[in-house]
Amino acid sequence: MKFLLHPSQTVALAFLMAILFGTALLMLPLAQTDGVSAPWLTAFFTAVSAVCVTGLVIVDTGTYWSSFGQIVIMALFQIGGFGMMTAATLLGLMVNRSLRLRTKLISQVETHTLGLGDVGSVARLVFTVTLLAELLIAALLTLRLHLAYDLPWHEALWSGIFHAVSAFNNAGFSIHPDSLMRYATDALVLLPVMLAIVVGGIGFPVLHDLRAKRHDPRHWSLHTKLTLLATGILLLGGFLVLLLFEWANPATLGPMNLPDKLLSAAFASVSARTAGFNSIDIGAMTHESWALHYFLMFVGGGSAGTAGGVKVGTVAILALLVIAEIRGRSDSEAFGRRVSLSAQRQAITVLVLGSAMVVLGTISILIHTDLPTDKVIFEVISAFGTVGLSTGITAELPPFGQLVLTVLMFTGRVGIITLAASLALGERRMPFRYPEEHPIVG
Repeated sequence: MKFLLHPSQTVALAFLMAILFGTALLMLPLAQTDGVSAPWLTAFFTAVSAVCVTGLVIVDTGTYWSSFGQIVIMALFQIGGFGMMTAATLLGLMVNRSLRLRTKLISQVETHTLGLGDVGSVARLVFTVTLLAELLIAALLTLRLHLAYDLPWHEALWSGIFHAVSAFNNAGFSIHPDSLMRYATDALVLLPVMLAIVVGGIGFPVLHDLRAKRHDPRHWSLHTKLTLLATGILLLGGFLVLLLFEWANPATLGPMNLPDKLLSAAFASVSARTAGFNSIDIGAMTHESWALHYFLMFVGGGSAGTAGGVKVGTVAILALLVIAEIRGRSDSEAFGRRVSLSAQRQAITVLVLGSAMVVLGTISILIHTDLPTDKVIFEVISAFGTVGLSTGITAELPPFGQLVLTVLMFTGRVGIITLAASLALGERRMPFRYPEEHPIVG
């Protein structure tokens, strides 16, 4: 009897193999600047963070790892971002058409806008988008770094490529010890990075929908409309709240002039949703800003993209459910469409399990450390949301705490997507229904 893995199991196994392979490469003496083998936990943590496009690190990427090590890390988060975009898109197609994947996938999304003949078609389209976006951003960054900062062409090119690939894949890795704080007032560096973060994190189905029907938004799918609306609200809301809380903070936005404050607040709002770069000191932010980051990091970006979190689509569906309940309506509706009950149940499941992971991760680390609770919570949500922002305690955590973060990164990156797909693909109609009752709520 032939044993067939569930598609979601195949995705998880593929990412696990990439992590183990990356760990082995990073343990080679060639990967370390000192020419000695890196400790297994350092290599493993870095590989998990790279493949899961998170960006949390326990050693400085630019000084600890050699050129070979940095290339390996970049390759890992490129594989992680590209692989997840492709896998999530394919799983999404399977969900939308209730098909089983064997050797080919012949399917379209519910609006028939995504006519993809097979697995190779999806991969080629994702590859094209990824390559063009990364090349454009890399070119812009390279020119800016050479012309404005007098970096030699080879250094400017490497920095431009590394940060462009990291930004598009929402990986958050930087070869600078201060991330992008040295460019906090340079719009020609931060704006291209922000563009790459948004394009990579919005999700491939949305990008395809925008390209295919850019002249007629009325024909966009409900998923695209919800994702764009929720993303806009989160970006604008995060920007305004960060301005409010950090405006007079002498360690962040306080000393800056108005244009620089606006730029840094906008960059922080974009990056907080899963990119992991920072142009101001995260550890010096107010506790109110940390609380905002908890929410933004937990939500994340769009489905089938390089972003992490429980996804904006999930939160949008839950918001529609709450609005419908408040208005006394039995259906959740938006843009003239009704959200299916199965999608609502899946959104609730993802949110509850994601919250449970954050709570369990926080408790597990607090048992083994005396670090402040708010900083531990920040670190846990950053790991689960595959964000990569840190208040600076990652390297201070005990080995057990760092291993907990690796589990959270893997689960947050691979688990949420495969869980959602498994729930949808495993849905089946029961031949009977029990009598209905209404338990007391609240």
